[in-house]
Amino acid sequence: MPEKRYTVRFEPDGVSIDVYREAENLLRLAMVAGVHVNASCGGAGTCGKCKVKILQGENRSAPSSKLSDADWEHGYRLACQTEVLGDLVVEVPVESRYEKDVLARKLTRATEEHVLAEARLDAEYALEKSDPAVVRYYLELSPPAEDNNVSDMGRIGHALKKEFGIPRITPDYSVLRSMSTTLRDRNWAVTATVCRTRGGHRLTRVEAGDTRDATYALAVDIGTTTIHAALLDVNTCEEVVRAADYNSQISLGEDVITRIVQALKPGGLETLQKRAVKTMNGVLSECFEKSGVTPDAVTHAVFGGNTTMTQLFLGLNPKYIREAPYVPAANFFPLFRPAELGVALPADVLGYAMPCVASYVGGDITAGVLATGIHLHPQLTLFMDVGTNGEIVIGNQDWMVSASASAGPAFEGGGVKCGMRATFGAVEQVRINRANFEPMILTIGQVKPKGICGSGMIDCLAEFQDAGVISQNGKINRELAARTPRIREGDTGWEFVLAWKDETQLDSDLVVCEPDIDNLVRTKASIYAACSVLLKSVGLHFDDLEKIIIAGGFGRYIDVEKAMTIGLLPEVKPEIVSYGGNTSLLGCRMAALYQDKVEEAETIATMITNIELSASNIYMDEYVAALFLPHTRMEEFPVRAERLKATREALMQ
Repeated sequence: MPEKRYTVRFEPDGVSIDVYREAENLLRLAMVAGVHVNASCGGAGTCGKCKVKILQGENRSAPSSKLSDADWEHGYRLACQTEVLGDLVVEVPVESRYEKDVLARKLTRATEEHVLAEARLDAEYALEKSDPAVVRYYLELSPPAEDNNVSDMGRIGHALKKEFGIPRITPDYSVLRSMSTTLRDRNWAVTATVCRTRGGHRLTRVEAGDTRDATYALAVDIGTTTIHAALLDVNTCEEVVRAADYNSQISLGEDVITRIVQALKPGGLETLQKRAVKTMNGVLSECFEKSGVTPDAVTHAVFGGNTTMTQLFLGLNPKYIREAPYVPAANFFPLFRPAELGVALPADVLGYAMPCVASYVGGDITAGVLATGIHLHPQLTLFMDVGTNGEIVIGNQDWMVSASASAGPAFEGGGVKCGMRATFGAVEQVRINRANFEPMILTIGQVKPKGICGSGMIDCLAEFQDAGVISQNGKINRELAARTPRIREGDTGWEFVLAWKDETQLDSDLVVCEPDIDNLVRTKASIYAACSVLLKSVGLHFDDLEKIIIAGGFGRYIDVEKAMTIGLLPEVKPEIVSYGGNTSLLGCRMAALYQDKVEEAETIATMITNIELSASNIYMDEYVAALFLPHTRMEEFPVRAERLKATREALMQ
């Protein structure tokens, strides 16, 4: 656990919360603490409804037109515009709260643990010294003479064997073209870049002088939605800088199936490959610009992605991935030169693609298992990477099984009337007042809302369910329309108004409608059913799980208890759930820095047994059973069953 910085106490509720980060936002802390503060502008500071009074302590807040001079002098501030700089005592006035509406949800995991999960993984698996597959060696050679007229290449090979124990080395043709001139230009003092492969050692570069101090590698995660890259200092094992951007293939298809179809059109594969490379080059350019490192200092790069993204990047026909019996072009890929694919790196930089498992379980999952160490420990672990697809691995050091669930774009904002990706203005957290069904929303960037992202939809469904706004089949409770104007019949059916038009960046009200709810219920049912099928295939149950790891950019922002409330996750002890962050990028980083991790990744890919859900006899039964909130088998969700009972009783009063 990180060191606690401050404590904030909310009155008159008497609720306290510890603060672990500098300048934490006060509205966010209220939300985490379960203290309801009216807020309808998403934290933009424009509605003025989150007015609180600072009774004691240090804070930083800019004056607001929503507060009078007298309010300011008496210590009133807008919670969404206030940063915590010390211990605080805060009073939530009557106009900003409802007396009996303190959300009952008790957090069992601190938010800072979510943020630091990736850092903890990084620290656990980092070694003191790198041992990459590509290494630079400094050589000071004696020039040829009449009694020593060995070839230039022979001279390098002899020095590498004598000084570093490399028995035999084969030069790339490109090295031979310039090697002789380079040797003589710097009086035979050069740096040789050598790649260790199963077939022996390859000489990939000869540079004048000693360039070992500037040796870098790249880890690249080729996601369906986003491409991430990390620039790594090979000498220190440190991540120098990281950058990311949306994969420009998105305009040709939200999911891998659509992109495969697009790739089969004339020129489609080339277009998709170029788009991925264009995005990647922009991300790499940002890394180099931020760090001041030049591309010439990079010796190698490791790439991870799902099977379709990997094949599209490499320019391999993905047609047979989507056709039974679902066969990829390859699971293991030879070393390649990224420059030949259009990547803006020197021609001699080598690339390695993380091995895949099956058509829909790719190198990103292999990298994720490598990063989380599932294959090294005895605990039965469920690893899930939730995004456009839901990829799942269950197992331990002795065995692993995997499956891919067709999640669709709902968690990325697709298929939702007001859905959007997790960018500025997206509603990411929601709380519903149980007394009058008024929402409390928080947006990314704390600006006026303009849509709702995946984590916000999960919050909505969970809050709707706990407040009785929707039934277990996902239908809105029409009877509540008499109690709140937020529940109404819209153009696409019944809906709930999260924010009125004048509170948003939209030209209409921000709503969640029944088709949106149905879409998300189908998505969560697919993922839960896949987990259930995997466990049953090996004779186990959710109760047998000892650890759950949620990976991916979206997974990092899932509220565990909300996910259990809607049945996306099984009802287990929250403390066994952890967040891995971008485990694909982390696994690629490990492989880039340590040769033995490359071998480990290949072992992992052969360890995992993939189960095609389309061929499963029980998958459809499990899927249909999960089309309920949280599930038709409520004995698997006893805590939620009690909460639903309490909600029904409260609504009857």
